[in-house]
Amino acid sequence: MTHRFVSLIGAPTDVGASVRGASMGPEALRVAGLAAALQSHGVDVVDRGNLAGPGNPWQPAVDGYRHLDEVAAWSRAVHDAVLAELRRGRLPIVLGGDHSLAIGSLAAVAAHCRESGRKLRVLWLDAHADFNTSALTPSGNLHGMPVAVLCGHGPPPLLAIGGQAPALQPKWIRQIGIRSVDPGEKRFVHAAGLEVFDMRYIDEHGMRHAMELALATLDAGTHLHVSFDVDFLDPEIAPGVATTVPGGPTYREAQLCMEMIADSGRLASLDVMELNPALDVRNRTAVLAVDLVESLFGKSTLMRDR
Repeated sequence: MTHRFVSLIGAPTDVGASVRGASMGPEALRVAGLAAALQSHGVDVVDRGNLAGPGNPWQPAVDGYRHLDEVAAWSRAVHDAVLAELRRGRLPIVLGGDHSLAIGSLAAVAAHCRESGRKLRVLWLDAHADFNTSALTPSGNLHGMPVAVLCGHGPPPLLAIGGQAPALQPKWIRQIGIRSVDPGEKRFVHAAGLEVFDMRYIDEHGMRHAMELALATLDAGTHLHVSFDVDFLDPEIAPGVATTVPGGPTYREAQLCMEMIADSGRLASLDVMELNPALDVRNRTAVLAVDLVESLFGKSTLMRDR
């Protein structure tokens, strides 16, 4: 059963991003009523407030990485906060912030799984594979690299977070909704053996079939982590992101995705990343994100036996 004790952790930074504004994401999610939405489903919600970390110096990349020290500092803060909540038996929801923060949250989840002897499954809901390296990306923006870093391909300050590198094995990860991958990154994804249900796959086989495969083999000993980049959604319904890519999941496809995760009963940690209120329209993307997170905690069209 999905945890009934949830802790919200704000990480208001855009140091890993290509555009400013994701630092305002945590507050937008709060304004959109995230805590109250979860409480309406009987969830015990504690808001731990916002983590503190370095500001965004807005400098060019150095040695292939942009703002490496700042990203490392934020990732360490997120790691410590997430691990503390997991050890308390609570389900942490990291409110981003840009997606480089997943380095910290997933390093913590992996450490917790090692401590508790649990298997880990990661669902990466995103328009992008986020499997770049400094050699593959011209920008050096670290929000394009978290999956690669977590799989052991990255700079030492980030690999050290969580105490074990690599933190993840590619075979633990399922990527869903992908539709923008750089050419070199594409080859790297294939070489690493990541399992990717891209939009072509979803168009051909449907979201239901993709999710059935992504959630296959979960059992009572599995910790399911969902890393939800809001740009996973089609920009027609979710304009408030910096890196929009047309052709994403519709509202109903996204709801089905979340409801099937809820049905698994295995959700144990969550990131909500890359919401950029500066690019949104009357906070509608935040409202939609809250609606989808609510579905992860049991909201569905009809009452269903779980």
